Amino acid sequence: MKAGVFGASGYVGGELLRLLLQHPHVEIAAATSNTYVGEYVHRVHPNLRGQTTLKFIKSDPSSLSDCDILFIATSHGVSSTIIPRLIGAETGVRIIDASADFRLKNPEDYPKWYNWHHKCPELLQKAVYGLPELHREKIRNAQLVACPGCMAVSAILALAPLVKMRKIEMDRIVVDVKVGSSGAGTKPSLSSHHSEHYSAVRPYKPVGHRHIAEIEQELGALAKGRVLVSMSVHAVNMVRGILSTCHVFGIEPLTSAEFWRIYREFYAEEPFIRFVRDRRGVFRYPDPKIVVGTNYCDIGFEVDTHINRVVILSAIDNLMKGAAGTAVQNMNIMLGFDEREGLRSLGLHPV
Repeated sequence: MKAGVFGASGYVGGELLRLLLQHPHVEIAAATSNTYVGEYVHRVHPNLRGQTTLKFIKSDPSSLSDCDILFIATSHGVSSTIIPRLIGAETGVRIIDASADFRLKNPEDYPKWYNWHHKCPELLQKAVYGLPELHREKIRNAQLVACPGCMAVSAILALAPLVKMRKIEMDRIVVDVKVGSSGAGTKPSLSSHHSEHYSAVRPYKPVGHRHIAEIEQELGALAKGRVLVSMSVHAVNMVRGILSTCHVFGIEPLTSAEFWRIYREFYAEEPFIRFVRDRRGVFRYPDPKIVVGTNYCDIGFEVDTHINRVVILSAIDNLMKGAAGTAVQNMNIMLGFDEREGLRSLGLHPV
């Protein structure tokens, strides 16, 4: 199958290229970047040196007409100007969008959370929210898949089993997120400058983060009712990774054994969900350090009997399960491949 990566010079684009180059059933037909037209891909993504002689081409949708599957890894607000043309041309190309342009179903949510009005709201219902653990069957037959935001992936996977079982208070869910610097993309700023970011634990969005919209959307669909989420985000001194610490409050007391049962039943046979809750050692709970470079989401929890609170922890690599890894997993589902193809790499330790 021929794949194209539109906007391939960013961190997510680079991860997509890395994964697709290792995929046994995919050939990369094109990688676009207006900034680096004509440059070898390995000059921007040096880890790919010796693996490909591919050069970046101009970001023109017409140059991607031979692709069977197209990944879009552009900034928010761009793909909604491209995708209508691709779908309207009836080329049959299937599209996986890593941006936020088609994640939300309600067009009125875009001015609220992203400060812009959607350019093609008629396509929002056509797009499938690309989280395989929730929407595998819809993804299988979709033409347009919208990959989740990285922090949304971490929070939704941590909370989904309890929300679906309606075992917690739906209007009192608190998510505390620590995220690495790669989550901000490749464009430099004062906050990403080494002397400002190093040793930092910086609250940069204590309230109102835009990923709340998709978390509430997806959890609300599971609960068949309204779900309210409070989320605070901190930038921390690591390059990759997200740790989400979720605080929820039980409607009635539940034991650890009951929580284990709920989670194991919900995620039965899921290839990229691991449970981490050990009694000994350093890594007793999920840790982003352990999932770097992998498509795993590690989930653990503790029950606080003092106030009937449950703390659920989830760890992912924001560029993998939070972006490119989930995109390739979606592609595998769409094209009928084993979901693990191209994603079998284990994490490094130490790193």
